[in-house]
Amino acid sequence: MAKSRSERFDDLVLDAVDRLRPRWDRQLSAVEFAVEEVPPLSELGDGPGLDSDPVPFGRADAATGHSPASIVVYRRPLEARARDRDTLGAMVHDTVVEQVASLLGLAPETVDPGYDDRR
Repeated sequence: MAKSRSERFDDLVLDAVDRLRPRWDRQLSAVEFAVEEVPPLSELGDGPGLDSDPVPFGRADAATGHSPASIVVYRRPLEARARDRDTLGAMVHDTVVEQVASLLGLAPETVDPGYDDRR
């Protein structure tokens, strides 16, 4: 059966996580990964002059109380920016790397040494 667009996107996120697991399995074992269509309004920037992209591609939330740490990747903003499936896969991977780095308090280049080569 053919997969839906959202299922193919989910697979890209899982592939990105799987590529990081050999090196970061212990740190990622308690992290939940999820995909949402778009970021909530509270995460959207407002107007020019912002230091970061006004539409985020993902977010990382540290563990709190009974809630585990989580990383969320936003499907629609990434799909809107990607020109093809290969570019989308690379953008999803970079987003996962950036969010893992944020969660672990590391530079993206530390999480994935090839990260800087793609920039």
